[in-house]
Amino acid sequence: MTVSPELRTVPTIGASRPASPDLLRSVFRRHAAGVAVITAHGERPVGFTATSLNSVAADPPLISFGVGTGSSSWPVVAEAEHIGVHILGEHQEQLAATFARSGADRFAEPTRWRRGPEGVPVLDGVLAWLVCRVVARVPAGDHRIVIAQAVAGDPDGAGRPLLYHHGRFNALRD
Repeated sequence: MTVSPELRTVPTIGASRPASPDLLRSVFRRHAAGVAVITAHGERPVGFTATSLNSVAADPPLISFGVGTGSSSWPVVAEAEHIGVHILGEHQEQLAATFARSGADRFAEPTRWRRGPEGVPVLDGVLAWLVCRVVARVPAGDHRIVIAQAVAGDPDGAGRPLLYHHGRFNALRD
């Protein structure tokens, strides 16, 4: 087999920079991620927008997400036995922005929600949702990685997923 000369050329890579919070943010701005809202209920419902949602295992059905220990939702999530996971559709950019905004009354109008299994707030109109039992909270810098096992859910919402890329909410392109 003969290799073409242009395939032997290694693309130029920029100079490396020392690791820092800014470097990490800059690199992950280039990583497209699905947008989810995590909810929990304590004395009041809480929730936040997350792009760190991951499927961990199928059997048992486990998910994980990161939450900052300085976030207003953390005190409730830190104690919650169950949490809600909501996969947002491209039509829900405003909902994602509401749950990402500090100081917002996230469960006020126009947010539509109801109490779901285990009393967890379940958002209406999402692509899919799960209620999960928290099984671990793992320290990770200024965050905690929450691992939870799905106990109920609905995968049948209509629409296409909302994405987060380069600091903005986006839709898939055809």
